[in-house]
Amino acid sequence: MTEESTFRLLADLDRIVHEPARLAIMAVLYTVESADFLYLLHSTGLTKGNLSSHLMRLEEAGYVSIQKSFRGKVPQTLCSLTPAGREAFRAYRLRLQQAVDSLPM
Repeated sequence: MTEESTFRLLADLDRIVHEPARLAIMAVLYTVESADFLYLLHSTGLTKGNLSSHLMRLEEAGYVSIQKSFRGKVPQTLCSLTPAGREAFRAYRLRLQQAVDSLPM
């Protein structure tokens, strides 16, 4: 693979997924069926505000589904990857791996 094609692979990475906080959120959600807000908060190390804002961005992109409900009087936010989000994460991993594999040792 040429240097130019390696650069093209990197340049074409999904910018929504590529942002480190969103990548962490998607990596956690890729491994589970769904996760509540507190689980994501502890798993990613993000602040409540950062997690909330990145989840909204992922939801706007169609990558994450967010369901809000109450368990008794306690609010609960449950998040999961949509099929589009699962595919976007899979494609991101594949493209990044191809780019890394094409670099000289």
